[in-house]
Amino acid sequence: MVRISRVLLKYAGFAIDKTLSEILVCPLSKQPLRFCEKTKSLVSDTIGVSFPIKDGIPCLVPKDGKMLEEEGDTSKA
Repeated sequence: MVRISRVLLKYAGFAIDKTLSEILVCPLSKQPLRFCEKTKSLVSDTIGVSFPIKDGIPCLVPKDGKMLEEEGDTSKA
């Protein structure tokens, strides 16, 4: 049972429930977040910050966010 739970948690970060993604907002700008398929993260296009998803849990602590590159940013899908 534990092994199955770990496998499920491992792949849980690859898909965010659509309802959850509609509710979550950027902790800094308070604007909607977008799920990026390529980086498997939540992106705030307003301020150009990407927040990771670890074990299916969005890490929305401001210090966990990473600035996106302005030119050549391939995380926009």
